[in-house]
Amino acid sequence: MKEYCGIFGIYNNPNAAYYTYLGLYALQHRGQESAGIATTDGKKMRYYKDFGLVSSVFKGEILKNLKGYVAVGHNRYSTSGASDSIDNVQPIVVSYKHGQMAIAHNGNLVNALNLREKLEEEGSIFRGTSDSEVIVHLIVKSKKKKFLEKLMDALAKLEGAYSLLVMTNKKLIAIRDPWGFRPLSMGELDGSPVFASETCAFDLIGAKYIRDIEPGEVLLIENGEIKSYQIPKKSSKKSQCIFEFVYFARPDSKIFKRSVYEVRKEFGKRLARENPVEADVVIPVPDSGVVPALGYSQESKIPFEMGLIRNHYVGRTFIKPQQQMRDIGVKVKLNPIPEVIRGKRVVVIDDSIVRGTTSKKIVRMIREAGAKEVHMRISSPPTKWPCYFGIDTPTKEQLIASSSSLDEICKHIEADSLGYLSLEGMLEAAGGSKEEFCTACFDGDYPVEIPEGIIKQAKKE
Repeated sequence: MKEYCGIFGIYNNPNAAYYTYLGLYALQHRGQESAGIATTDGKKMRYYKDFGLVSSVFKGEILKNLKGYVAVGHNRYSTSGASDSIDNVQPIVVSYKHGQMAIAHNGNLVNALNLREKLEEEGSIFRGTSDSEVIVHLIVKSKKKKFLEKLMDALAKLEGAYSLLVMTNKKLIAIRDPWGFRPLSMGELDGSPVFASETCAFDLIGAKYIRDIEPGEVLLIENGEIKSYQIPKKSSKKSQCIFEFVYFARPDSKIFKRSVYEVRKEFGKRLARENPVEADVVIPVPDSGVVPALGYSQESKIPFEMGLIRNHYVGRTFIKPQQQMRDIGVKVKLNPIPEVIRGKRVVVIDDSIVRGTTSKKIVRMIREAGAKEVHMRISSPPTKWPCYFGIDTPTKEQLIASSSSLDEICKHIEADSLGYLSLEGMLEAAGGSKEEFCTACFDGDYPVEIPEGIIKQAKKE
């Protein structure tokens, strides 16, 4: 089951649960389906997790009851699979022969199905369907003696994307897979080490950003000592997800040692150079289109305006209307300002086009608000391939760019013109290359071989 999540951890702090709550609050954009926190006081683990937003899950006395000086937390957005099972809500907390363990995981293992089948044949019993449970079983079943050895033994069997926080009664361990697919940073708060998927979580609690957990690094904290280990890897190439910059990360975060805001704005500037158009106003599709639209405006010298306003109180649980009211789905989230749009040639900036249905409705909405022309510009290349590393993309057949030309997509969304940022332009704007970033959703170049079983499962879902 693919999961796109936010994780947070803190070591040696009397307010561990409260700071983890705040950290998850800052990472809410990475998962709105469920939230959980596990703590330890060195002897006993306590945890609480449930469906809903962070603010609704941790009410009343719940945080006060999560006593301990070490904590890990998790926000979850299940991109497929059994999202309604509490067994899939993290952190996963287990008791076994050598004590207790809690795991918070962001990513997707491409060999999870094979590992699970083997573990089940050996007698393992699974409660949920998440990849993270596979990791737990691998650790527990390892024949190595020390916990770190068991962990390293388990990690050596994993393939795919995983940023992990593992907590025992005495230890906190931060891990990033050898490819570095998902971000994970380390900070410090009054002498307490903290970890988060994005640095915006550090800003909220007043922590100082120290550095990124490096690809393949296993950072162990025990008895106040910090030690770093490395997962063996065959290649020196990194595969950090460039789509984090395009859409997922908050613009006030720093990921992969770069400012999301600066990278996103550079996307817009390069988009303007590669796809110029004569127009009167540049408007973004909020929120992810705002920063590239600023860059496009600055580079093209076309005025920037907020022509579309987003309702921020629409969750993923919005009940879809009946067929005859199908356009209301987009209008609930976005509403145009006719005074900004009427009688003008409009450039509208969005981060991506997936199936093309939403873009079509947005173009129609802008036309109905009185636009003379609508020119769509996308701050990433055409999305042609599905992601198997934890991002919710449809199958190849459902991605409009996989089977349609630029002109065909433009005609489908009913725009006057359409332009995408080139792959080369995107990589240059991010200050990297194919040796550093995963671009599989744009070019089909998967850094890890995708098993046939995973591809078939994705098509079923």
